[in-house]
Amino acid sequence: MLRMWYYLWASPASFIGLSVGALGLASGGHVQCVRGCLEFHGGFVDWALRRLINNPAAMTLGHTILGRSTGDLEWARDHEHVHVRQYQRWGPFFIPAYLLCSLVLWLRGKNPYFDNPFEVEAFDQFP
Repeated sequence: MLRMWYYLWASPASFIGLSVGALGLASGGHVQCVRGCLEFHGGFVDWALRRLINNPAAMTLGHTILGRSTGDLEWARDHEHVHVRQYQRWGPFFIPAYLLCSLVLWLRGKNPYFDNPFEVEAFDQFP
């Protein structure tokens, strides 16, 4: 029952990830299910990630993880699953909270990615 709540609570972000993933599948990408999350890679997903700031290898949206390739997903999986747990805690407030933290850090002259407490937690889990 609790697991169902986590999926529902994170579903707004998961819907965005599923939409991007569907575009990826329609453009030659692939999907796999790992640890209760759908991981999409290739096609439009790869193209879109390469155009984001910091050119990420992978990105989490709820219970979906978007990666440029299977290798990138394997490399980033543990880090991204910390973000999955953060979505399970924050639900629909995760994206606004993450972006607000990044904005405040940027305005203070800090790195909006590496100094973001959500990223700090994810990086601290894996030395």
